[in-house]
Amino acid sequence: MKPLFLVYFLIIFLGIVQKAGAQTPVTTPTTDTMRLVDFRRADRLAYKKIDSTNELMTVAGNVFFQDGKTLFYSDSAVHNKKLNIIEAFGNVHIIDSDTIHTRSQYLIYYVDKKQAILKKKASMTDGKGILTSEEIFYDTQLKLGTYTNGGKVVNGNTILTSKEATYYGDLKDVYFKRDVVLNNPAYNIITDSLLYNTESQIATFITKTYIVDSNKSQIVTSEGYYNLKDKTAQFGKRPVIKDKSLTITGNDVSIDDKAGIFEAIGNAVMVDSAQGISVIANKIRASRLTNTFLATQHPLMIIRQDKDSVYVTADTLFAGRISDLEEKSGIAQPKDTLKSIAAINPSDTANRNRYFQGYHNVRIFTDSLQAVSDSMFYSGRDSIFRLFTNPILWASNNQVTGDTIYLFTKNKKPERLYVFENAMVVEKSGENLYNQIKGHTLNGYFKDGDIDFMRAKGSAESVYYAKDEKQDFVGMNIANGEIIDMFFKNKSLDRVVFRNEVTGNLYPMRQIPEDKKLLNNFKWLENKRPKTKFELFEDIIPLSQ
Repeated sequence: MKPLFLVYFLIIFLGIVQKAGAQTPVTTPTTDTMRLVDFRRADRLAYKKIDSTNELMTVAGNVFFQDGKTLFYSDSAVHNKKLNIIEAFGNVHIIDSDTIHTRSQYLIYYVDKKQAILKKKASMTDGKGILTSEEIFYDTQLKLGTYTNGGKVVNGNTILTSKEATYYGDLKDVYFKRDVVLNNPAYNIITDSLLYNTESQIATFITKTYIVDSNKSQIVTSEGYYNLKDKTAQFGKRPVIKDKSLTITGNDVSIDDKAGIFEAIGNAVMVDSAQGISVIANKIRASRLTNTFLATQHPLMIIRQDKDSVYVTADTLFAGRISDLEEKSGIAQPKDTLKSIAAINPSDTANRNRYFQGYHNVRIFTDSLQAVSDSMFYSGRDSIFRLFTNPILWASNNQVTGDTIYLFTKNKKPERLYVFENAMVVEKSGENLYNQIKGHTLNGYFKDGDIDFMRAKGSAESVYYAKDEKQDFVGMNIANGEIIDMFFKNKSLDRVVFRNEVTGNLYPMRQIPEDKKLLNNFKWLENKRPKTKFELFEDIIPLSQ
């Protein structure tokens, strides 16, 4: 009993000293089963014995007590010895590891568990962000703070609110749950759960999340993160991004908001509703600032139209603005060029200033025509598909080849074509029988999407199998001239007209010399022809996988 008597004596003595106005260290009594809390300072002390097993000690005025490395400050406090609970009142301030500061107007501290409940204007800060709520549960041992009745975290320009949140002091992570809203000058985010780090300022998405950025782009994702410091983001599980008329999705999508760049990887899809264009690839990179995109890894572009959409594939597809291309090449048009276009047809301005390029293994498919080449350039200003290096174009039963082919379109439908150098048209007329016409150049015209007329010019040559009224073959005509015109009917060659002096010969079917059947450089390339649009999808992984 002597040690307990000495403690009582010390308490009475301290009370006398404090009545004299001195600040004196105060030590709580302890037993073998009770953790020690060190009351280091108080202006006043009062002690009350409730019963034989319970004692209350009340301290007031500049109260300071300590539990391990955790420091507590308040205006006043009461220590219940039996329950080993401390209640603190007024300007409560807890300091942990010199970095975590917790404040409130009321505190209940469970000494044995090292757990605190703070009420009335409760807040926590790690020097980076401030968590506030009317009630915060704080575990001083785990450095873990929680609110369950609504609160918010303010971190610079970022404000996060939710019904529930847990703060991990050592990690500086805050896990928000239920009705989570993040407001930032760059992004507004709505979700049910969100992980946010106050030091790195990275928001991590773990459930379905709705995001609107400063450019009014809308993002729906279920996985990923956004770095509010450098304005970069990464999203998984096929997020959907809508940026004005542009919609992008993929297995994984990343964003660099400062650079205005989107990148989608894995079954990526980009849809531009304003231009009527869709792009499918395993990797798509698009720039908001330059209005460009680069599609690689089995890309496919679909130019939509009512009845006969255009499908284009290549090893690489690229799109940009014609005005930028002209500026780089030093042939920029006057500044009012696009203004004059807009004055004629405002809705076409964006489309008229676009170009598309395809590099290597270009293939084009529509129901009415198909084409392949090594590379392609399409200009929205003149609506011409330019096919370079070994181009081949098929229209109905006709194969067209040459050094370079220009396909002119109108309202996204073929209008005419022009072939530069070594132009040749081949039509399979029967088994091992081919109508052939060649010249230096070739002009062709379409009607309702089908070949209607062609003209071969410059040292023109032809091999043509004539038919009678019953459509039986009567012979093969070989002719040479400067200009040869071809007229088509029902998608097939109907008649051939020579416009100037012609030399030639007509061979009966049974007297045709074998060496006369084919013109020089003849090639039948039907095996290279895309038969259906689905052939263009062969290398693209189904979106369901």
